[in-house]
Amino acid sequence: MTQTATAVVTLDTPIQRGESTTITEITLRKPGAGELRGVSLVELSRLEVGALMTVLPRISQPTLLPEEVRQMDPADLLQCGTEISSFLLPKAVKAEYQIE
Repeated sequence: MTQTATAVVTLDTPIQRGESTTITEITLRKPGAGELRGVSLVELSRLEVGALMTVLPRISQPTLLPEEVRQMDPADLLQCGTEISSFLLPKAVKAEYQIE
């Protein structure tokens, strides 16, 4: 069984969920094709906000709610988007540019 690629993002601005839960980091896993449904890969690779807002709840742990993604600090959204776009790169490209 192949291990799915993951990335941990430490948030600059933690997400407050309810009164007692504060999310300070999110683990993102490499999306499968089904989790990319309804999203243009071009838009996702260009870090289009709408595409990121669709995919993030599908691949985040803890699972982010759509309204939490809408309220994210732009720096945190960009950081998540950068990790997601790196998941989309072929292994050969990652090796060429030494991307983990």
